[in-house]
Amino acid sequence: MPTLRTQIEINAPRAVVWDALMRKDEWRRWNTFLFDADPALSLRQGQAVFLSVRRLEDDEFTDFEPLITLVQPYNCLRWIAKMPGFKSESAFELQDLSPTRTLYTHQQRFKGILSTVFLPFIRQDEKQGMKRMARQLKRYVEHREYRQYQREKRDRRYGL
Repeated sequence: MPTLRTQIEINAPRAVVWDALMRKDEWRRWNTFLFDADPALSLRQGQAVFLSVRRLEDDEFTDFEPLITLVQPYNCLRWIAKMPGFKSESAFELQDLSPTRTLYTHQQRFKGILSTVFLPFIRQDEKQGMKRMARQLKRYVEHREYRQYQREKRDRRYGL
């Protein structure tokens, strides 16, 4: 089965990277590959969500409705998107490299008779989009503005 994969090392703890990944309503602030089309829907296992993808930065959006198949906090998020003859499984995995460094992996697997038709046309653009998202996630969580947001969120939680 055809697979696309990208990885990047992020200079932030896994919990920080996970928080940014799970707050899909904030994706538009940093992510030009995947967009949240319905912020009211959370990334919960068994939940369908409405997303848009833009493979190239100047491309049109393509809407899709994946089903969240796995949420393993701080480790893995997976979803499956289907249409007749085509199935795409996306996995976002986090692994500790050290207490302050995380390996982010984004993998997509394609199945179905139509994958042999569609994939040659989208493979390169999809891979570019995945790499762009990884770089943007890295930049976002390593940036001081995001860390400041985290401090303020913690302070509000504890009434400071």
